[in-house]
Amino acid sequence: MTSSIPLIKPLTGWRVLVPRGGPWGDQVAANLRAKGAVPIVAPMINFAATDDAPALNEALTRLAAGDFDWMTITSATTVDVLSSHRAVVAPGTRIAAVGETTAAALIAAGYHVDIVPSEDNSARGLLEEWETATAGVIPLRVLTLRSEIAKPLLSEGLRRIGHDVESVVAYRTIGVPVSDRVVADVKAGLVQAVLVTSGSVARQVRDQFGDIPENTLVACIGPQTAKDARAMGLRVDVIADERSSEALISALVRAAGER
Repeated sequence: MTSSIPLIKPLTGWRVLVPRGGPWGDQVAANLRAKGAVPIVAPMINFAATDDAPALNEALTRLAAGDFDWMTITSATTVDVLSSHRAVVAPGTRIAAVGETTAAALIAAGYHVDIVPSEDNSARGLLEEWETATAGVIPLRVLTLRSEIAKPLLSEGLRRIGHDVESVVAYRTIGVPVSDRVVADVKAGLVQAVLVTSGSVARQVRDQFGDIPENTLVACIGPQTAKDARAMGLRVDVIADERSSEALISALVRAAGER
């Protein structure tokens, strides 16, 4: 008679802070539990309506009328804005998404996707592949929808190429204070990893927690987020190869194995 040895999951005993709620946070929490971790879902940012609603409404009206050749979408949150406004994309307008997560959100919301960067899921990656995807046609009329705090890398890059770009703020990102208990646990080193999913999250982690204890891993969702986090004075220990929650968790598992 043989006895079976229980399989120890790679993140068993790890408490991991998940800085976003909603469907994304729920999915990440479920994936972390599957690896043995105990997720702490503590949303640190939220999204609010743009301060310039007339400009957004006008842009969406023109989008439905076919005034744009292309629309660029840089986050799943922008897709939520499109859905909440019941935005219509004219049949002749093509859509570029900066990454697989954003593309999946567009498709789930009933929109189509014409470009997703094949390697670098970022505005920079999209710019690198833009000319090939558009057959070098210049100028194109492009609508870029973005967060209020987003860097204008994509809009400026498209303008430099020679395109007619209209950049419109679709939403604002605002900080959300976490509970005193979460702050105390992080500062005491009782959380083994903190996930950082954007520059705005990095800012909240730095502002709300201060210096992260050395035994707590700070894991960033991709190279750009890691760069933004370091620029804010946040230590970075783990960087996902690509901008996806799956890659982030995989990177955390590798780092846990090395420890």
